[in-house]
Amino acid sequence: MKLNYAMRRAGIQAAAALAQNPFLLNLWQGVIFKGDSKYVCAPSLNCWSCPAAAGACPIGALQNVAMGAQYSVSFYALGFLAIVGVFVGRLVCGFLCLFGFLQDLLYKTPTPKLRVPKRLDRVLRKAKYLVLVFLVLLLPAVATNNFGLGSPWFCEYLCPAGTIEAGIPLVATNPSLQAMLGVLFDWKLGVAIAILAFAVFVSRPFCKYLCPLGAIYGLMNRISFVKLTVNDRACIQCGRCAEVCPMDVEAPKRIPTSAECIRCGVCKSACPASAIHWNAFKSPTLTSDEVPREKAAPDGTVTSASTLGE
Repeated sequence: MKLNYAMRRAGIQAAAALAQNPFLLNLWQGVIFKGDSKYVCAPSLNCWSCPAAAGACPIGALQNVAMGAQYSVSFYALGFLAIVGVFVGRLVCGFLCLFGFLQDLLYKTPTPKLRVPKRLDRVLRKAKYLVLVFLVLLLPAVATNNFGLGSPWFCEYLCPAGTIEAGIPLVATNPSLQAMLGVLFDWKLGVAIAILAFAVFVSRPFCKYLCPLGAIYGLMNRISFVKLTVNDRACIQCGRCAEVCPMDVEAPKRIPTSAECIRCGVCKSACPASAIHWNAFKSPTLTSDEVPREKAAPDGTVTSASTLGE
């Protein structure tokens, strides 16, 4: 992967994180910003209760829909997610999500890396859809109190982004909250630490296995306008795209339509044949004169067709 592309992408991720969390001084003051912008969803998993956050989390807003009729105003979250998903799909995960960015940084730690066995990996990737159905939609709607109101199960019991962005800063700066700590906070802190530790050895584990927002956007990857496409005529089948993919997508075969592709562009940057392109509507085509005369040798190196004896 070209270093300059990695740096540019990291710069975009950092800028997106700052744009969604501009009130950084609030982190030290332990005060939650409650301005009018909090009525608008951020595109990524970004906790409403984070002191620095300028907007609302779309998953939190979606849970409000399920929790009770008086929160029906939050139905706008459904339209918001649909619009973002149709236009860019999981590109949000690849460029705009702070927690995704944090996992990327942790994975750069110089430690041995692990690959989850394919069969187990396929099973675990279904878990994020179960999280979406049960913790985000079903339980908030059916597990209600005497007043008919549900609880935000995902936010309360699982979301590591909320723990890191909101829970830890608020507890650290508010003695009154420290006195109220109990088993629930210990549980969520343990979940967050476990996921972050896992992210050192496995690329983006939360995105692959548990994120309900990624599940929603992933369902729209196939129809999203902005996507990565592969020119079959230019592809030399070297396997470099699959090797560098942070989501372990079966590249290049499934890049354009896979629900797991986060549109990060790492494969495009690494492709030696320039066969992967950003495209909003249809796959690019090359004339016969533009098709690279290179192919992959058995050892994975790229050589010219004449070198291979063709």
